[in-house]
Amino acid sequence: MAPMPSSPASGAATRPRLLSGMQPTADSLHLGNYLGALVQWVALQEDHTAYYCVVDQHAITMEHDPALLRRRTRVTAAQFLAAGIDPARSVLFVQSHVAEHSQLTWVLQCITGFGEAGRMTQFKDKSARDGTDRATVGLFTYPILQAADILLYDAARVPVGEDQRQHLELTRDLAQRFNSRYGDTFVVPEPHIVQATAKILDLQRPDKQMSKSLGGPGALYLLDDPKVNAKKIRSAVTDAGREIVYDPVTKPGVSNLLTILSALSGAPVPTLEERFVGAGYGDLKKEAESAFVAFAEPFRAEVDRWLSDDALDDVLAHGARRAREQASYRLADVYEKIGFLPPLDGSGAGSAGAAS
Repeated sequence: MAPMPSSPASGAATRPRLLSGMQPTADSLHLGNYLGALVQWVALQEDHTAYYCVVDQHAITMEHDPALLRRRTRVTAAQFLAAGIDPARSVLFVQSHVAEHSQLTWVLQCITGFGEAGRMTQFKDKSARDGTDRATVGLFTYPILQAADILLYDAARVPVGEDQRQHLELTRDLAQRFNSRYGDTFVVPEPHIVQATAKILDLQRPDKQMSKSLGGPGALYLLDDPKVNAKKIRSAVTDAGREIVYDPVTKPGVSNLLTILSALSGAPVPTLEERFVGAGYGDLKKEAESAFVAFAEPFRAEVDRWLSDDALDDVLAHGARRAREQASYRLADVYEKIGFLPPLDGSGAGSAGAAS
């Protein structure tokens, strides 16, 4: 049996581990990404060993422009940093910089049933919309790569939205299946569903969550010209009547604007309701516009600073080294347990176990 590298966590005070990531599929994150995910990521790094990843491999399941993907990968990482992800406390890296993600995916594919993978709702939805002839094998196996992302880092918790819960259940099933067949190897992760921050809805379709797929005039992109976003807020759909009250059922448009203003200003929604007694929708939109611009302008400036500085590449290189330290250790354990012959020259899985 080949000697195993010591675990990166050996002898260290351990905190709960977590992993999360975003695809670099847009020129800018939108406000829903920021309030629904990044704000929580920043808070979680206080008491977790956090791995945050730009998941560029997930972004190529559909046709893409290579130059655009490279640019968007750097822009996405810069936005993580501008939001407050601290590379001294968290591991920030690009997925394709850590080859172990792809290597573990193959092993997990070999214990995943075809029908099991075919039941994933995102694949069914996208293939039904675009046609199975256009659906790639990568799209089909996407959730298995996602499972590898998580299991490499012994993540006990995974911050996910409700739309990703099914994928996390597959991850749990695969971890338990591998452990049952080959011995205790993977941490079985639990979902960390964030309930504290309300969903940010599309400004033009407040029955839908703000998303890159809807895009258009209903999404507030953080790096857009402030004048563009100000116009979007002024044009936001509102509801019948004049009262400014939080009622997601009968007043979804007004409730969404109150949620945005509350999140950006720190004022609780009931306080805002009191403030706007007797006021009109125009007054609410004006305050929401001012709060968004006050947040977005320094955020854009910080992103520009990171993009103009070689420090971004240094952060990503250091993050990749730290990620590989853990990933290579876990992959070497997997390879030994499934019966792969260790490389005779000492290279391969586990060889990066001493990286720092």
